[in-house]
Amino acid sequence: MEALQKERSDWHGRRLGKKLRVGQKKLLENLLPRLKITPLDPDPHFETTMSEVPQQVWLEIGFGGGEHLAALARAHPHIGFIGCEPFINGVAKLLTAIDTYNLNNIRIYDNDARQLLDVMDNQSIDRAFVLFSDPWPKKRHHKRRFIIEENLNRLARILKDEAELRFASDHYGFVSWALEKLIGHPAFAWNARSFRDWRNPPQDWVATRYEKKALARQEYPAYLLFKRLARDV
Repeated sequence: MEALQKERSDWHGRRLGKKLRVGQKKLLENLLPRLKITPLDPDPHFETTMSEVPQQVWLEIGFGGGEHLAALARAHPHIGFIGCEPFINGVAKLLTAIDTYNLNNIRIYDNDARQLLDVMDNQSIDRAFVLFSDPWPKKRHHKRRFIIEENLNRLARILKDEAELRFASDHYGFVSWALEKLIGHPAFAWNARSFRDWRNPPQDWVATRYEKKALARQEYPAYLLFKRLARDV
């Protein structure tokens, strides 16, 4: 119990960027507490605001400014969404979208995602997204990348059989790293048959802010779609 109340000492990254606007501060004070989940209470309680129990639950790890997550929530009102993001400015931006569009199917964890993954129920997630996370390009920082064996083990536990894991990045050193780690993990399978399967986004793709910046620089991302293999009975 005590360990859950402490922030991980090995997490790296900024918690706060430029000064928040007054409206953002109010949303953090008033709206976030109603949507926030914690390791001590990881149940998203979607039934308290959604008109019916969600058909599925999707998870985005590191949602940045929340554009992708908010767009998915608008497009799929019967699906519950959990977003993890420790960067407070990004959380404030997502809260603005939630308030603007009156979205009731999003819950937020505003800290290191690993803390939440460790206490989530087995086979509770239908789809997971790790999109344009920090590539930590320096070799000495590679251990900070999210796609490592320990985190893939966490995802393998909470993903349902046949659930989809979507990874995208415009940093091809990180893409090669992620591909090696995912292919080497016994719980995941990559079904790509040609370069089109990883150079083109899936049909229901929602572009992210970081993706648009990469495309503007003429840096074309890779889109890796993996399936969680069925467990042995």
